[in-house]
Amino acid sequence: MAASAAVRSSMGLTLRLSRVIPDCSTCPLYRLKSCVNSAANLQRGGSFDSFRTINRHLQTSIGLYQNEEGSSNAEEPDDVVNVMYIDRSGQRIPVKAKVGDNVLYLAHKNGIDLEGACEASLACSTCHVYVSAAHFDKLPEPDEREDDMLDMAPMLQENSRLGCQIILTPEHDGIELTLPKVTRNFYVDGHVPKPH
Repeated sequence: MAASAAVRSSMGLTLRLSRVIPDCSTCPLYRLKSCVNSAANLQRGGSFDSFRTINRHLQTSIGLYQNEEGSSNAEEPDDVVNVMYIDRSGQRIPVKAKVGDNVLYLAHKNGIDLEGACEASLACSTCHVYVSAAHFDKLPEPDEREDDMLDMAPMLQENSRLGCQIILTPEHDGIELTLPKVTRNFYVDGHVPKPH
């Protein structure tokens, strides 16, 4: 499916690097005749010969993934995944998502209070959610790093997962994600950080 595929673009960059070749007549090793470049540099006469220009071509690629952009404007019915968020107050918030969307970024785009303090780098547990029983087994097994972060989450349950690690597929249609009543964060004054 086109929705879950990554869009890649490449860009070439040519760098011009100037390397200075030292003047060996001022080097103490030159006087001892120990310098490996001494014979080559004896033949250089002008000061402009002390510079060489090296061209290096670097190829880079920029990956823009569906789930990073958080785009949830599904055009084809096969790409639509219906997600139900249940916030801390118990309010049910239905969201139409696309295959490939990340649960954390989708929540941010739709104004749902799922924090994600580490911005999906698996360094916190503030995007902790409870996954509905009907869909929990349809998720891939959490890797060791996610398990380590879940161990730090308050109010951990058997159906706990990190929202940043859930990428939606067609099998997740109808998934219900409940936000726990509390999260562990550095803020103690009730401040709610805004997503970037």
